[in-house]
Amino acid sequence: MDGQPPVLDAEALFVFVQVTRAGGFSSAARRLGRAQSAVSQAIRKLERALGQPLFVRAGRASVPTHAARTLLPHAERALSALAQARDAVAALGALRAGTLSLGASDTLACHFLPPALAEMRRRHPGVELSLDNRPSPLVAARVAEGALDLGVVTLPLPPGLRSLGRPLEERLSFTTLAPFEEVVACPVDHPLAELQRIPLARLAEHPLLLLDRATGARAHLDAAFVERGLSPTTAMESTSVEVLGRLVALGFGVSVLPAMALVADVRAGRLAVRPLVGVPSRPRRLVAAVTARDVPPSSAAAALLSILRRRPS
Repeated sequence: MDGQPPVLDAEALFVFVQVTRAGGFSSAARRLGRAQSAVSQAIRKLERALGQPLFVRAGRASVPTHAARTLLPHAERALSALAQARDAVAALGALRAGTLSLGASDTLACHFLPPALAEMRRRHPGVELSLDNRPSPLVAARVAEGALDLGVVTLPLPPGLRSLGRPLEERLSFTTLAPFEEVVACPVDHPLAELQRIPLARLAEHPLLLLDRATGARAHLDAAFVERGLSPTTAMESTSVEVLGRLVALGFGVSVLPAMALVADVRAGRLAVRPLVGVPSRPRRLVAAVTARDVPPSSAAAALLSILRRRPS
């Protein structure tokens, strides 16, 4: 079309480079294992696109024109760039290279993901991993928006979340990975430690150290208190499970925290943990992987997801 730059066919460029290097059409045809007519046709196609002749006959030789000599280094660079692009995409598919952006809360990043990440690094050392630490609702939103390739979150997410005008859960695919157990944590000499199970009403009698309101865990605990008509005293809030665990051990109050984050403190005798009972309409808490529903996961995300699925419960 008028005003449009010529479209140069990569195959024709490749044949042109071979003819130039071989010093003629017949020699190039032998090197390529093609009929000389096919080689000539490719050169004519390129000449039509450029609007200039590329070779002139001098006896039996084909002599490159000034246009051909000008084109040659550009053609070689273009073919090299295409080969690099092909190899780069092939490396992504084979997971010899690439990136993976992963989102997870601090708790899951510290206590759930490390074995899977170590396995991913062992299997695919060329994949560059980046980890975005945020509460599960924010991780899920970033996956839905395309800012993260994969998220590992705790379910259920708080109700009513939306992303780009749609309910968040409509934009995501979920893969359940493991149960997510929450327990009451208290000092080993606390009165609650004498009980085998902690009713919600007994928990509400003590100062509470709770996770930030942006977390799904806090949303569900608050809803349980409201449903039972309980008004506990919140002595402190934090975004860090580890900080709350340390403060509980020092006697600042009691908390409801993920069991997976407290194993070392329980073994060291710093904390006592007990199951929480009597939570009305409490949905089962789960660890799940989330990907964007309308976009196939990248090869790297699919590889990590496969490792996570095989993780022992």
